[in-house]
Amino acid sequence: QMQLVESGGGLVQPGGSLRLSCAASGLKFYTVGWYRQAPERQRALVADIAPGGGADYADFVQGRFAISRDNANDTVYLQMDKLKVEETAVYYCNARSISGFSDWGQGIQVTVSS
Repeated sequence: QMQLVESGGGLVQPGGSLRLSCAASGLKFYTVGWYRQAPERQRALVADIAPGGGADYADFVQGRFAISRDNANDTVYLQMDKLKVEETAVYYCNARSISGFSDWGQGIQVTVSS
């Protein structure tokens, strides 16, 4: 287990921004994904980033969210701009390797509401 620690969630108004962080020792060696799960919905991939920095995004966040990583500090960030009410969810960090290892953070609540 890696003990992934998420931070940066909270309450934001529609159109606002938040930056989530995911930190863990050794995270620099893993592909890291941010997922979200709304009540009664399946968990869905938002964005992920490879150890070298290559990133992929779900279509629904293209142009609004940006994933990045600071390998020196074993931290991955998700900058979320122009947030929508329907993006209220618990956001989870996942670390995985090509060998099949996978670990999840505990999740962090993001609430978009006026």
